[in-house]
Amino acid sequence: MFTELSPKYRALDIDTVVDYVRSRPELLEIFREGEDLEAVEVGDGNLNLVFKVWAKADRRRTVVLKQALPYVRLVGESWPMPADRARIEAQALEVEYRLVPQHTPRTYFYDPDMYLIAMQNLDDHIIMRKGLIQGIKYPHFAEHIGLFLARTLGGTSDLMLDYRTKKLEVARFINPELCKITEDLIFTEPYRRTERNAFHKELEPQVLALQADDDLRVEVAQMKEKFMTHAQALIHGDLHTGSIMVNQTDTYVIDPEFAFYGPMGFDIGAVIGNLFLNYAAHEVRTKDPDQRADFRKYLTDTVIDLWKVFEREFNSFVWSQVDPINMPPAYQRDYMVRLLQDTAGLGACKMMRRVIGLAGVVDIRGIEDVHERAIAGSLALHIGVALIKRRREMQTIEDLVAIATECRPTYPWKE
Repeated sequence: MFTELSPKYRALDIDTVVDYVRSRPELLEIFREGEDLEAVEVGDGNLNLVFKVWAKADRRRTVVLKQALPYVRLVGESWPMPADRARIEAQALEVEYRLVPQHTPRTYFYDPDMYLIAMQNLDDHIIMRKGLIQGIKYPHFAEHIGLFLARTLGGTSDLMLDYRTKKLEVARFINPELCKITEDLIFTEPYRRTERNAFHKELEPQVLALQADDDLRVEVAQMKEKFMTHAQALIHGDLHTGSIMVNQTDTYVIDPEFAFYGPMGFDIGAVIGNLFLNYAAHEVRTKDPDQRADFRKYLTDTVIDLWKVFEREFNSFVWSQVDPINMPPAYQRDYMVRLLQDTAGLGACKMMRRVIGLAGVVDIRGIEDVHERAIAGSLALHIGVALIKRRREMQTIEDLVAIATECRPTYPWKE
């Protein structure tokens, strides 16, 4: 089913990774020959091994190694997965670095025999999800992610690439197995009874009502069709707040192993959907009502600002370059409205899946009190349903935010 593993492949561990690093001439710009190195395994994701290696004499000289396993780490060897996904990630990082280097980690090399990428260590950054849970604001994030999205999505689309290059790139990024994960976990399983769904029992009445909603399932099927058939641009494919590293001045997007040519709104919607998942979590995580209102305003302002930055940069980077006879201003405006509506629908699917399905978000599932957790999950589901069902009403990003912020939790569940 998958490409056969390289005969040179071996999964690294804490005892072998240092020798591997010493064997790579590409890293001599970081490490001196023969010096003492230290390492730790830090992978907390669902799929891969991740190591940090540094010089014992100077921790600032450091590298991250990410190695694909031939199975889903979250589940084990019973769920095989192509290790060649590391090639997709390396290719995507190369494209993203070319288009927006200030928000893409530097790659030192890709080892095709080991399905391994060596890249810049972002030790002075934090996974954004963790910071948002703590109520930390990132003042430059909207500007940075809006730029990243405009450059990576616009720059890989038919709007910018010639006909031949675009089609060759689509072929180069064919990623069927990871797309199948998305199709199953985001667009299929949350809307039916399946063993892999992992929602908390307190939410069961609301989940069962959602699964019985024929109108909702029609909307989700339309989004799934778009995901599977709309090769609009090279998308990251998994751009949640756990794939973004930030501090008060910088933003980096990591982990594009789900990259393929798909609908632009999937990436934008993933960012916005995850901001609203955090918004829902602070319904109970932040007890003080004034502090809660303040942080939620930051989150909704960020949603509005990142879209407006995206629009501004897309106008500058893309629309200014196109033929205005073939793509007149009215077409351009219509394109952006349709993209906003795709963003809402696809982002909604990302939200609902994170509450109902496998691999939820710690924003909500990390809430210890079961009743508080159910309140946050209930609100997230209501926001997701509203965004997908009412997306055709949206003409501006303010419309999207207004629809989301009208929602309230219903726990205990009320028909």
